[in-house]
Amino acid sequence: MIMAVIKRILSKFGPGFITGASDDDPSGIATYTQTGAKFGLSLLWTALFMLPMMSAVQEMVGRIATVTGQGLTAVVRKRLPRWVLFMFVGLIVAANTINIGADLGAMSDAMRLLVPQVPFAVMAILFTVFILLLEIYITYKTYVRILKWFALALFSYALTLIIVTHNWGGLFISLVTPHWAWSKDFILMVVALLGTTISPYLFVWQSNEEVEEEIAQGKTTVASRRGSTKGEMREMREDTFMGMGFSQVIMFCIVATAANAFFSHGLFDIQTSAQAAQALTPLAGHFASLIFAVGVIGVGLMSVPVLSASASYALSEAFGWKEGLYKKFREAHGFYGVITVSTLIGLLINFVGINPIQALIWAAVLNGLATPPLIAVILKLANDKKIMGKWVNGWLANTVGGITLAVTAVCTVLFFVL
Repeated sequence: MIMAVIKRILSKFGPGFITGASDDDPSGIATYTQTGAKFGLSLLWTALFMLPMMSAVQEMVGRIATVTGQGLTAVVRKRLPRWVLFMFVGLIVAANTINIGADLGAMSDAMRLLVPQVPFAVMAILFTVFILLLEIYITYKTYVRILKWFALALFSYALTLIIVTHNWGGLFISLVTPHWAWSKDFILMVVALLGTTISPYLFVWQSNEEVEEEIAQGKTTVASRRGSTKGEMREMREDTFMGMGFSQVIMFCIVATAANAFFSHGLFDIQTSAQAAQALTPLAGHFASLIFAVGVIGVGLMSVPVLSASASYALSEAFGWKEGLYKKFREAHGFYGVITVSTLIGLLINFVGINPIQALIWAAVLNGLATPPLIAVILKLANDKKIMGKWVNGWLANTVGGITLAVTAVCTVLFFVL
């Protein structure tokens, strides 16, 4: 009975929900955990502050794909100069590859808390092989259903928060009361939060999954996908806003958990999700530690395929290769080749002396630095009447999108200045 209800609910979730859920990847979990451990509740307000910004950007991305019937990179390739295209693709591929490596490392560390007998290297390789087999050989419809089930692992962080929190009034006050500090560490963390929340890979992923959904419905040509009805646009927006809301609820839970469990007990240097799970045991019990670790693994199994696929979408569309998860391997060698290579490079990051702990945070920072120019590209496309027709940006989308661009750009400048 319960499973049937869950299946019905999941069937209503689309690309927007998966995008929002994959936003809370192990890199994001580590960033949110470090935020709460190092700064307590002083940055909890960013979960609420960033919600309209990320929603506005993802809505524009979804709208561009819904109207044009193409992924974001394909539209950039047709409408903007080649240097913009290569900047767009380069930033996404670089950030995604580092993110993949950091996420695989975090998942392996978390799994070793559950099965300590298995060496880290073996665990990382097993996760890599499993994810590649999932992406390459599972049909799109089945693959999407699997991603939705993995997304449920994020509810573990809500359970953890309930276990460790006693002062809910204090959480609410911190959520609605902004706090700012003019220090290098504070600015770095804000840039990391922006980068792991308004992440470039989400732009490419959602746009292409909107297209994949239409292809799954039988619209196999660009001409048949071009344009949008009011009903289709409303459905895309509802799905997107629901996904972004879900993402920020989970961010709130993780930051608040870290603040209550670590910061308040003088543990200020919890830098990875696996370390956080381990440290929870003496403070909140083995059950809290277990569900935190399970959440890392579940969301990692969802986010690593999203990262590699979005990198592949970007490169494939930039060079005009056949692409799409709905295609079989023999039909899109280049597309699946990029997925394989980016995932393997990510795996190797864990074996060449790069500290995976720092890689998690710096992956988020790199995303934060890449975000402003990519948002500028999205705003340019969403305001192009030749592309968007009657679905061109309105005043609200431009206002919130402009604020998002300004905030991310100013934080990037402060990052280099302070």
